[in-house]
Amino acid sequence: QVQLVESGGGLVQAGGSLRLSCAASGSILSVNTMGWHRRAPGKQRELVAAITSGGSTNYADPVKGRFTISRDNAKNTVYLQMNSLKPEDTAVYYCTAEIRIKYHFTSDDYWGQGTQVTVSS
Repeated sequence: QVQLVESGGGLVQAGGSLRLSCAASGSILSVNTMGWHRRAPGKQRELVAAITSGGSTNYADPVKGRFTISRDNAKNTVYLQMNSLKPEDTAVYYCTAEIRIKYHFTSDDYWGQGTQVTVSS
């Protein structure tokens, strides 16, 4: 009933930039916190950044000052602007959203399918 569709991944040289987008669609009543996680090869998945419906943000230490998360509540879309990319940012990036769907009393966490980001040195 809910889909999260990501776009914007790809291959970029170190120092470059990419912008990820993720749009939520379906029988949505409300969208609370949205965020981005990533899983690098051989590593555990980690939170990159998150943003509440009111616009409060938090970032993982490795990306502070380089990545910016934002959202468009009218479009149920979250963005991740990634600047000064480093090879260690290479990972599959997943969009997440806490969504309450119609006729449900509670919210659930939904995940996108993932988009590959590769940063070459």
